[in-house]
Amino acid sequence: MRYSLKQLAVFDAVADSGSVSQAAEMLSLTQSATSMSLSQLEKMLGRPLFERKGKRLILTHWGSWLRPKAKRLLRDAKQIETGFYDQHLLSGEIRLGASQTPAEHLIPDLISIIDNDFPEIRISLGVQSTSSVISGVLDYRYDLGIIEGRVDDNRLHQEPWCTDHLMIVSSAHHPFAKRERVSMAQLEQAKWVLREHGSGTRTAFESAIYDHIADLDVWREYEHIPVIRRMVANGPYLTCLPYLDVERYIEAGKLVALNVPELNIARSLSFVWRADMAENPLVDCIKREGIRMMKRHPMVM
Repeated sequence: MRYSLKQLAVFDAVADSGSVSQAAEMLSLTQSATSMSLSQLEKMLGRPLFERKGKRLILTHWGSWLRPKAKRLLRDAKQIETGFYDQHLLSGEIRLGASQTPAEHLIPDLISIIDNDFPEIRISLGVQSTSSVISGVLDYRYDLGIIEGRVDDNRLHQEPWCTDHLMIVSSAHHPFAKRERVSMAQLEQAKWVLREHGSGTRTAFESAIYDHIADLDVWREYEHIPVIRRMVANGPYLTCLPYLDVERYIEAGKLVALNVPELNIARSLSFVWRADMAENPLVDCIKREGIRMMKRHPMVM
């Protein structure tokens, strides 16, 4: 082999950052040394790995082909190093991306379990919408994603983790709050405050509601669930949110779950990871401990 792990590390850092100077900073190298390593790698492979678009370096077809293989080699090399020095095969960092509902209600307990049983594993967490988590996994910003709903992309593997249920809620003083059932015609007349497009909650809700109502009066759209809860609790709006996000507020009388017999919006929370990713014991550990956690303490939906 004519290429080195250092050259692959430079390639990977430039792919992540889109910049030789940022890659040099990430690797604690000089810019000239970083540029030289990248040039040597391209020369040895006989293919250009990047093309310049504006101020950024973008992967060529050959660079995209090399990227998962380089990441695999670098991860294996890191595992060998930490395994010999620390005698902990399950050690190192995993980058986890999650949508809001699992991030707020499930992942803190999961991280606590990992910290207790596998103290050498470090977990960095990014909280974004489902579509952004999917993009982050595809762009290598996350090693593992936890999302709401389904993803249809053959570049990803998906494994169900647990089930979730969405509820339509109003304030206690809303005209619909005292009704035994709420009709589709009444929902069509209501003002709605919803999650933003791209969130798993919004996608699941629209998939269910638009079979019955073609045009909702969506008054506001927000990314943050606490904003939506507060607006609905204090205003004339309806919303659709996960059970886990409204349970305590319903019990406290701040929100009321509306009975809409035509709608039963169930969905899955799932793990997603790149299909071309090699075996990764840290990813496997997170998935395994997450499933064990749900078996010990299943959610009541």
